[in-house]
Amino acid sequence: MHEKTIAKKVADSLQLIGDKYHTLLEIGPGEGSLTQFLMELNTNLHLIEIDTDLIAKLKDSFPTLADKIFNVDFLKLDLRKEYSDPIGIIGNYPYNISSQILIKVIENRDIIPEMVGMFQKEVAERVTAKPGSKTYGRISVMVNAFFHTEYLFTVSKGVFTPPPKVESAVIRLTRKENFKLDCREKLFTTIVAAAFSQRRKTIRNAIKPFLNNQTLVAEEYLQNRAEKLSVEDFVNITNSISKNS
Repeated sequence: MHEKTIAKKVADSLQLIGDKYHTLLEIGPGEGSLTQFLMELNTNLHLIEIDTDLIAKLKDSFPTLADKIFNVDFLKLDLRKEYSDPIGIIGNYPYNISSQILIKVIENRDIIPEMVGMFQKEVAERVTAKPGSKTYGRISVMVNAFFHTEYLFTVSKGVFTPPPKVESAVIRLTRKENFKLDCREKLFTTIVAAAFSQRRKTIRNAIKPFLNNQTLVAEEYLQNRAEKLSVEDFVNITNSISKNS
């Protein structure tokens, strides 16, 4: 990303740093286009870069961060083992693993109050989608179950060298005060996945394996399709199945 004004705008999108957390992880800093502005935030900045060839260049460019530049795979990093205090997450995320990064943030939400970053526009729209929209799907439900989501701004192809084939967008996730669901979370995740795996079907047909004669899931849910249901609706469905199974 060669457009510095966009990089600064991404860095400035962090709202909770210095309040809810003091350590910030930049995922995939590359050559440091975003890093230079994150350093201005006067925080404990760590760089997580999987590309070995970029490590030496990052250390040369940011010598004061030399001992905080880690050549590791973020998806394999045990965050709770490495960080006992809350952390923030930011980055221009690799598009091919962006959904996996989101899932990892959800799994470690107890130590991540905030996440900001650039995604493929299509993914950003899905994450921030509301019930009833065409882009609303499984990832929308899973992220919005635990975080407030905001679509901040669109980023054109021209700010990158070389330009990608798709547009990008920056979003912000802010952890909800109550980030634990009032239901069995594993069952919730399974039901959401089942509901959206056959999104053209009604919930009655999509989650049929979970239903039985004793299950009292409200008809208002069963006759709808998955994209019409909110997080709260899926929580209610989960509790009905859990209590009556």
